[in-house]
Amino acid sequence: MKRIAIALALGCLAAPAMAEQQVYPFKTHENFCPNGLQPVYAGGEICCGKPTTHMTYAQVMQHPVPRRHAPRRVEYIPAEKGIPTHKGLD
Repeated sequence: MKRIAIALALGCLAAPAMAEQQVYPFKTHENFCPNGLQPVYAGGEICCGKPTTHMTYAQVMQHPVPRRHAPRRVEYIPAEKGIPTHKGLD
């Protein structure tokens, strides 16, 4: 039981380290990066590094994503002054 608790604690501590930021390759005609590195787009900046994905940032943003729509809000129109009781509205 103690080993399971220790393993769970270590797993929880390692979770932020596994949440790696996406580093996208950046297509360019010229490469001014040192050998072994290429231009990448990470966190809104273009710098030298090794990409973690095969798709560029532009390709990821072109991918259609279904949007969630909030339910239409129904406004209460009071028939008389005072606090609405919702009696007889069904």
